[in-house]
Amino acid sequence: QVQLVESGGGLVQAGGSLRLTCAASERAFSNKAMGWFRRPPGKEREFVAGISWSGGITRYKDSVKGRFTISRDNAKNTVYLQMDSLKPEDTAVYYCAGCLYMIPTQSAPDFGSWGQGTQVTVSS
Repeated sequence: QVQLVESGGGLVQAGGSLRLTCAASERAFSNKAMGWFRRPPGKEREFVAGISWSGGITRYKDSVKGRFTISRDNAKNTVYLQMDSLKPEDTAVYYCAGCLYMIPTQSAPDFGSWGQGTQVTVSS
């Protein structure tokens, strides 16, 4: 069974931090790159960060570079998104996704499994 479950969202003031966690089933996680996407209010879903199966390659949306860090623990089938220096424009529902490939792309169609999402709200 393919399953991704996000946690760690919430309400935080601008400048604060949150750490999102995605617990994945073996089938969704093994030998796959993983990614985080988000859907801001009234906007389209967008790529945020991706990490290769080995963890050696990471990709980020330009606006989060230097503030967000994606990482993974393959022994625990878990991927993380550490979000620092949060801004109100980071407010969105954040989704964990399993890529079809071992190297992450930034295209949603390349991700075959998705979590239910977790809300992140950054107040000014």
